[in-house]
This record gives sequence, structure tokens and C-alpha cells, in this order.
Amino acid sequence: MPPLQGAFLFTTTTVGSLPKPDWLAEPEKLWPAWRLEGEALQQGKRRAALEWLREQEAAGIDVVGDGEQFRIHFVHGFLESLSGIDWNRKTRMGIRNNRYEADVPTVTAPLRRMQSVHLADAQFMRAQTTRRLKVTLPGPMTICDTLADAHYGRRADLAMRFAELLNAEALELEAAGADVVQFDEPAFNVFLNEVREWGLPALERAMRGLRATTVVHVCYGYGIEANVKWKATLGDLWQQYETIFPWLNASSVRQVSLEFAGSRVPHEVLRLLPDKELLVGAIEVLPGKLETPEEVAHNILEATRHVDSARLLPCTNCGMAPLSAELARGKLRALGAGAALARSKI
Repeated sequence: MPPLQGAFLFTTTTVGSLPKPDWLAEPEKLWPAWRLEGEALQQGKRRAALEWLREQEAAGIDVVGDGEQFRIHFVHGFLESLSGIDWNRKTRMGIRNNRYEADVPTVTAPLRRMQSVHLADAQFMRAQTTRRLKVTLPGPMTICDTLADAHYGRRADLAMRFAELLNAEALELEAAGADVVQFDEPAFNVFLNEVREWGLPALERAMRGLRATTVVHVCYGYGIEANVKWKATLGDLWQQYETIFPWLNASSVRQVSLEFAGSRVPHEVLRLLPDKELLVGAIEVLPGKLETPEEVAHNILEATRHVDSARLLPCTNCGMAPLSAELARGKLRALGAGAALARSKI
């Protein structure tokens, strides 16, 4: 399969999420509450998605998305339309191996996808742009780490069932015109042994039959306090990628999205993915930090010391949902301008 970039060097994209405007939902929150209802909410979601689409295009982002304006949370947005989940039965649970706690819904019966979850959203976005369109879905392992199970008994079994449902969804999104399908798996950086045992098999099942470009996004989390504190415990070198990257390189996923800028990830770890295109995070997602184009270009060029330029797609480290809209717009512009600057130096 030819590279996604073609003759265009340093194709830019984002991980997916962008802040929701304050008229649509509570600002700068990871789990915001909607401020609209009914048809007004649906129209508001489309308005916000279109506004962020135009921001991406104006900033020079090549592979665009809806900024997750249609869903309240990157995992729960998919779960809300499934049967078998009791949203009134809340379970207090540690997330990402007890990095933080949340009251989560509980699986109480066989899971079923009664209808497409994000099809109408993808169709709307496809009609609004001629650029490559990315859609994002939560990965099976991360879903299993974001809700409680009182039915399947084994996370591996629960993950495989979610993988089947995600695959059905992804195939419909591809048919609607999605060029890129990304599966978000931050849990891959936490449950390392389980990645090989059942995380990757579940991801392979979720990708089955897709012709669109497939991506797995593995990061160290949003720029929220719990994640910042966790990162401080990881030492001078973050070595989780060294364990999982050889397994990912042997998988059928086409692209791997990873955290790079401002992290303690050894840059040499990029060499463990010689057969993949890499979405290298050139933008941090910390509140209050706005990169200059020169800083972004430096991050990109630093990555080219270990990755062929043709396989490198500058990206954000993670989603920007908890950030201010103003900061996110600045980061989009810095990403686009930084990539252009890096191209001029090659």
C-alpha cells in the first residue's frame, strides 16, 4: 500500500478532540455537560464541528476531523447508543490502573449495536470538506478500562465483543467517506502484558476488512492534573513504548500515533516501528503552553533523525478537549506553520 502522504511531505493531523465552545458544553472539562437539548443540541454540535473544521483548514491541517464535537467523551460517546449497558448503575472504578477514579456505567447484559452511532456525523463532515477525513473511535482495551463489567466476566471477552461492534461501526464510517479510521488506545501504555495477550487481538478484530488508513493512538493521556502527576512518577525515561512498539510493528495497523514533544520518551524508540507511518506528537497538550512554529519544526526535524521523512506525520500528542478554545486554535496554527517551516528545511 502506498504511503498516505504521497508526494506531500509532513502531512499534518490532530489526534481528534478539540474544545467544545462554551455555548455548547461546559468549557475546559474532560466530561462536560451539554448546555443545549433536543434539536438545538444537534444543530449546535454541527455548528461547532463545522467551525472547528474551518479552523483546521485555515491552520493548514491536512487530515481533518470533527473535533469530537458530536460526543460528550471519546469513549462514552460510542457507548451511549449500545444496549447492554446500565447507565443508572454507576460503579466507582479506578481508570488507567487507578490513575484516577470515576463513576462509570456498568455492562449488565449482552452488548448490541442497534444502529450506527456516528454515521450521520461522518456523512455531515464528508459533505463539508474535500480534505482527507479522519474519524476516531475508542479502542477495545480502553473501553474496557472506562466502564465496569457485571456480565462478561473477563476483560478479554468484553474487549472482543466491543471489537466486533467497533468493526461494524468502522466499516459503515468508511463507506460514508472516512479516509482514516483511528482507534484510541491510551490503555496500551498502562496494561503492557495484556496488550499482547488480548489488547492487540481485539484491535485486529476491530480493524478487520477496513480499506481506509488505520491508526492506533497510544499516548500518556490528556493534559489533566491526574495525568501530569502520573507522568512525574515514571522517571527520567518513559519506556512503555519500548515494550509495545515491536508488537505494534508486527500488527496490521498502518499508522501509530505517539507522544513525542516535551515528553521523556527516548527518541530512539521510533526506530522500533520501521514498517509503520508515524503520527509524531509535535504539539504538547498542557494548559497554558503555546508552541511557536519554530518549536514545532524543531520537534519534527528531531523525529526525522530516527524516522524517514516520508513516514512522518506531525500531530498533537493527545486530544485538546480540556484546553481553552483560544489555546487550541493557537496550537493548530503552530502545527500547520511548523510543518511548513520543517518542509522548507528538508
